[in-house]
Amino acid sequence: MSRKFVLIVSVACFAIGLLVSNKGLAEKASKTDSIYKELELFSDAVSIIRSDYVEEPQAKDLIYGALKGMLSSLDPYSQFMDPDTYNEMKIETEGEFGGIGIEITIQDDLLTIITPIDDTPAFEAGLKAGDKIVKIEGEITRDLTLIDAVKKLRGKPGTQVNITILRESEKKLLDFSITRSVIKLESIKKAEIIESGIGYIRLSEFQEKTQRDLEESLRKLEMEGMKALILDLRNNPGGLLDSAVDVAGKFLEEGQVVVSTKGRVENQNLVFKSKNKNRHLDYPLLVLVNGGSASASEIVAGAMQDLGRGLIMGTKSFGKGSVQTVVPMSDGSAVRLTTSKYFTPNGCSIHGEGITPDIVVEYEEQPKEEEKKGNDSLKVFEGLVGQEKGAEKKEETRKKEYDNQVASAIDVLKGIIIYNQK
Repeated sequence: MSRKFVLIVSVACFAIGLLVSNKGLAEKASKTDSIYKELELFSDAVSIIRSDYVEEPQAKDLIYGALKGMLSSLDPYSQFMDPDTYNEMKIETEGEFGGIGIEITIQDDLLTIITPIDDTPAFEAGLKAGDKIVKIEGEITRDLTLIDAVKKLRGKPGTQVNITILRESEKKLLDFSITRSVIKLESIKKAEIIESGIGYIRLSEFQEKTQRDLEESLRKLEMEGMKALILDLRNNPGGLLDSAVDVAGKFLEEGQVVVSTKGRVENQNLVFKSKNKNRHLDYPLLVLVNGGSASASEIVAGAMQDLGRGLIMGTKSFGKGSVQTVVPMSDGSAVRLTTSKYFTPNGCSIHGEGITPDIVVEYEEQPKEEEKKGNDSLKVFEGLVGQEKGAEKKEETRKKEYDNQVASAIDVLKGIIIYNQK
């Protein structure tokens, strides 16, 4: 009797397994049938266009147009790149190209500046993170893809491009005529001791050589007696994921989680940990961010914040926390596809959220050079009176170069240094 019961249960379980398996296969078959039905619709539309359109279209133009539309319908970062556009992207990653020097995205259906890159025509002209580009050469940008916008903004050095931007803080349209130049991307813009042993490093982009350049800068400042560090990631649009992990790892114990990625496919769920062989752990760290800090910058800031390694100061970061994978195609084109999203060590999503600073300090516009001239001579005179050491004069000169957010960071780190000494 017991054997019959076991046999019946086994058969029943097997039958249930078949039902579950058949259900799964049925769902997959249903999805496949649905795709084929939609492909039939696509095929019918292509046939109608080829037979009835007023001029005979090129087959490649039709397919490229369809692919561009399909990828752009997913999110602002997924794109189809024809061979020319793909080659342009590869040139950009090499660190030098002709343009005005801005990182852009599409936000709320508007072409939006993530950040102007330091010391570029866009930066010098006064473009700001968050500006909405509403016109390029008089053409409204609402229906432009990111790739088409980049093509219009880039060009030969020495040529001009006219753009109109909406600056929501001022509630008005502003026109800019900007002369293109060769854009050279350097990862470390500045590395020096500002005052009282407080080091300052301006990191503007995460590239292949960034971790090497940063290591050299840190060793230099440490030899000069650095007691605390300001890592300035403001207006840093990001870059390479591996570079961000290496940068964060320099300030963490080995084996700590820096960032994780999660996607729909299992092999996109990854965890990246610090590999600290250089050990820069012995001094307070403060990271500066703003609305132009995106992607890799947010990975570093999020890791420092979650793991308690450093304070974050400034204003909320951009919130670009998705991972794009570029897949080359057989004809020299490529598909750029969002495959996963970034999460901080505590599991918080970066995408659409950004990093909220521990200490919020709004940026204050500095007086223009013309306005400063009248006061500079008095300041120089006052600075010279009573100073006995050349080093102090140099320190005062350096301090004048920095804005209110850096000044606030200096004050905070001074307090931490005094507290640690006591």
